[in-house]
Amino acid sequence: MNTLVTRAIALLEQIPHSLIAFIARFSIAAVFWKSGQTKVEGLAIDLIDGTFQLGWPHLADSTVPLFKSEYPVPLLSAEVAAHLAAFAEHFFPVLILLGLATRFSALALLGMTLAIQTFVYPDAYPTHGTWAAVLLYLMARGPGKLSIDHWVAVWERACSQKRGVKNSTGD
Repeated sequence: MNTLVTRAIALLEQIPHSLIAFIARFSIAAVFWKSGQTKVEGLAIDLIDGTFQLGWPHLADSTVPLFKSEYPVPLLSAEVAAHLAAFAEHFFPVLILLGLATRFSALALLGMTLAIQTFVYPDAYPTHGTWAAVLLYLMARGPGKLSIDHWVAVWERACSQKRGVKNSTGD
């Protein structure tokens, strides 16, 4: 029995970080993107249901009143908070999905998650805790090999090795 458990654990430990990170990136990006889509009109993209409407996005008529009544944020007017939230919920998920500036984008969405937890939905801690765990994982471990960040790092290493070789040969 102990051998079976040990084998099962060893098998599970073989799950690649890149697979976990890709699923984490896709999932958390979808959460914030879908939330952002409820705040705007003129831009609607949903790969699951096939919605694709390109246009110049603007806040939906209901967004600012919602930030006045349901989503008040201290120190920010409802208009500013609505624009910032709509921007963040579209910009950072795209970066995370692409795996570009992943750690920075995850940090930005973690800050947004903390603001939502603190000021908007304090009783939704199970949901926000899950978001935080995913975002912290991406911050700690990075986006994995299926990302632009990975290929930028590979390119930078190759360039720095070339410079190191040139410097060591006296060039």
